[in-house]
Amino acid sequence: MIKILLLSDTHSYIDNQILKHVKQADEVWHVGDIGDIKVTDAIKNLKPLRAVYGNIDNTEIRSEFTLDNKFTIENVSIWMTHIGGYPNRYDLRIREEIKNTPPKIFISGHSHILKVQFDKKLNLLHINPGAAGKHGHHQVRTMIRFVIDKDIVKKLEIIELEKRI
Repeated sequence: MIKILLLSDTHSYIDNQILKHVKQADEVWHVGDIGDIKVTDAIKNLKPLRAVYGNIDNTEIRSEFTLDNKFTIENVSIWMTHIGGYPNRYDLRIREEIKNTPPKIFISGHSHILKVQFDKKLNLLHINPGAAGKHGHHQVRTMIRFVIDKDIVKKLEIIELEKRI
């Protein structure tokens, strides 16, 4: 069993609210638009981190993280990428591959819109954690936490950090 904290679109912002939740997780997954390597360094100082780079990320971040991160944990296949789209509207770059070899969980960011949706056609769980940073059009800073136990995803919770002013 592993406790995951999932966040995206920090856009160079990290604070004690985020770090409080980082400390409670076994692993942290960041789905791009990190903004500043200091964000991921702060997370890595506390917990293991898996991350992908986003469209705003510079060469330093792109040299440390990949565009796609595919891995298996607790018998669950995961695919993380920043710009991935949604069920029935996956991004053109990944559309054929996700159709041919779908993961059990597909995670993307970019839209700043928190969404958890089951894709019945591909039999996968799609998760977008919204945006944990302060830059962008979102009204509330959000993250998601969940547990993977063997091959089951459970205890999925939305974390609302604060309304943006």
